This record gives sequence, structure tokens and C-alpha cells, in this order.
Amino acid sequence: MTTSTTDKQVNKGASPSPMTGWQLLKARDFSLLFWGQMTSQIGDSLNRVALLWFVYQLTGSAMKMVMIGLLQTIPPLLLSPLIGVYLDRANKKTVMVWVDIARSVLVLLIPLLYAFDQLTLERLYAAVFLLAIVSTIFGPALSASVPQLVSRDQLTAANALLQTTTNTGLLIGPLISGVGIALIGSQNVLYVDAVTFFISALCLIFMRMRPLDTHGRENVRTTWTQELLAGIRFVYLEQTVLVLMVAAALYSLAASAFAFMLPVFAEQNLSAGALEVGALWSALGAGMLATSTWLASLAQGDLHGRFTLIFRSMAVGGLAMCGLSMLTAPLIAGALILIIGGSTALFMPIVWGVLQEVTPAPLLGRVFTTFSTGSMASAMAGMAGFGWAADTMGPHVSLLGIGFVLLCTACIAALSCRRFRPVPNGEAVTKLAA
Repeated sequence: MTTSTTDKQVNKGASPSPMTGWQLLKARDFSLLFWGQMTSQIGDSLNRVALLWFVYQLTGSAMKMVMIGLLQTIPPLLLSPLIGVYLDRANKKTVMVWVDIARSVLVLLIPLLYAFDQLTLERLYAAVFLLAIVSTIFGPALSASVPQLVSRDQLTAANALLQTTTNTGLLIGPLISGVGIALIGSQNVLYVDAVTFFISALCLIFMRMRPLDTHGRENVRTTWTQELLAGIRFVYLEQTVLVLMVAAALYSLAASAFAFMLPVFAEQNLSAGALEVGALWSALGAGMLATSTWLASLAQGDLHGRFTLIFRSMAVGGLAMCGLSMLTAPLIAGALILIIGGSTALFMPIVWGVLQEVTPAPLLGRVFTTFSTGSMASAMAGMAGFGWAADTMGPHVSLLGIGFVLLCTACIAALSCRRFRPVPNGEAVTKLAA
């Protein structure tokens, strides 16, 4: 019975640490990243609402508005594997700076063309497509850069803090965008959005990152195809990473479908109006933000503890989802949605932290782009599959299915807990099949 390379990596240094993530906000470099992301995530939410509203005002067509979503989805699915090879060759800080500058310019281009009466639907779609391409690069670059900014025992907390920026953006960005659209018009809100990306780029410029550990690889010459295949082999042959890949695919299948299903469930099962739907969305976002904030305050612990936390949170989320499918009372539904938001928000920061810990530094870009591609494909499958189930069998059946998927994710985490059980000497034991 042997132990894989990954298992050796994750067992090394697996003892709990007393350090918490909030100390990271006192560190100059991580603080610059955090506040830059807080600004750009609010900008992302501004862009999401203002751009869709702007397209609808410009064309009066819901289908042409939906095209924006499709154009934003295609690049991650098609380009992520190639982008991963590029990221592992490039300086990630430089990549993120130029991506933010490119996003600022592309967003700024839309209202400028409109102001000079040069904005056609084709040019708008082209700008959105280019914006999606450069945005596809940023997420994996950000995840791959975290190990160059924080210590190994703070990876989960760092990811949780970065997730709070996303949650904050989702909570207040649409509100700011709605007020801005009402006061100054959707095209002018896009100017504000462009400024947020520029501020993020400025924060990144002054951020310092530790160099990657590339000892023994400086003189290795490989082709683009060889590097791409090396990343794919690592994801699918290393047992810990493959387990995380399957769990992340199931999580994305369920979480994205629930976000898609929430308005349908609220209208058909709860007879809720626009105000109640907004309150339910706020409950979901509040639960996610509260959990991310709490997770950042915890010591990271060993792999057994982290997988146990995933197991418990997914089990709670799955049971809450099944309970939600049988409710017709908005107040109780809101409480369960709060729990669902909190439980599902634990998953990604922990998974990203484990990936950052077990993946060799030269492979980080390829691993995270592979995960992004898988998550995006699962998300699309979840929205399509559970949407069909809601139309044909009712939203309550769809929610039961989503709950079942979350419980399956909990089962995978439970099996991983068994593989990393602690033993009396404080080391983690990996149980592998013979």
C-alpha cells in the first residue's frame, strides 16, 4: 500500500495553527489585494446589472439581453485550459494588473461609443466577449497567486476573506447599480464600473508577491501541449485532487441551479412578489457573507478537520434544501435560505485552500483553470437540468434533487475525512485502497 505524491504533500505540516485570517488584513500586501478585490467585485455587480439593463433599453429584446450571458459563458469553457498554461509561465501579478486595466478600458468603451452615437449591437457584443475573455484569466490568476502572499496555514482564511469581497459585491453592488441607473442612467453607471477596475489595478501594482518555488525546473524545456497534458494528468491522477474535482462539480451543479431556481420557487411555492423575492435573495447573500466572515476567523486545522467541516456544511445545506422544497411559508423559507447560504459558502474557500496546499507551484494556473472549466460546465448542466425538472415536475421536485446532490457532496467529503484521520502522534493517516 503506497501513498501518492499529493498525500505526502498534504500530510506534511498538517498540524493546526492558531493563526486566523483577520491578521492578514494587517499585512500590507494581502490588504492591498483584499481592498482591490472589494472594489472590483462591487464593480462586477454594477456591470452585471447595468449592462443587462442597458442592452434591454437599447434593443427592447429579452433574447438579445440573454446573448450577453451566453457571450460571458463561452470563453471560460473554451479557453480555460490554454489560459492555465499561460498563467503558469507568466508573472501572476503582472497578469492581474493588465487584466484589470483591460477590463477598465473595455467597460469604458461601451458608454463612450454610445455617447458618440457609434455603438452598434455588434460592437457591444464584441466588447462583452473580449471582456469575458480577459475576465476568464483573472479568477485562476487570483487563486494561483494566494500562496505567494500568505503562509500555508492561512490559505483557507485568505480564501474566505476573498470570498467576502464577492459576497459583499453581490449584496450592495446591485443596490448601488439600481440607484445609479435611476439617477444617472445605465450608460453612466458603466463609467463608475470602469473606475472600480482601475482602482483594483492600482492596488495590485503596489502589491509585493513572493517568488514561486521553481527549484529544479529552471532548465526544463517543454512544449505548450506537454504542459497542458501535465496539468490534466495531475488533476485526474492525483487522488486527493480528483476527489476535490468531483465534489466541486457536484457542488456547482447544485449551487448554480438553486440560484437559478430561487425566483421560480418563490413565485410558485411561496406566492411571493418582487419585494419578497428580493428579501429571499438578501437572506441567501447574508448567510454567505456571515459564514465567510466566520470562516476567516478560524485556525485552518488539518485536512481531516477541513473535510469534516465540508461534510457537515453540505449535509446541513442538503437537508435544509429538502425541507425548503416542502414549505409554503415565506418567513420559515427565508430562515432556511439563510442556512443554505451559510452552509454552501463554506465549500469553496476550503477547497481552494486544499488545492493551493497540495498543488506544486508551477501547476497552480493549470489546476485552477481546469477546476473553473469543470465548475462552469457543471453549473450550466445544473441550470438546464433542474430548470427542466421545475418546468415538467414542479420546483419542489427540483429543490429535492438539488438537496440530494448536496448530500452526495457531503458523502464524498465524509469519505475524504476517513482518508485523513488523525492518529495519536498528531500525523494524518491516509487510507488508500489496496
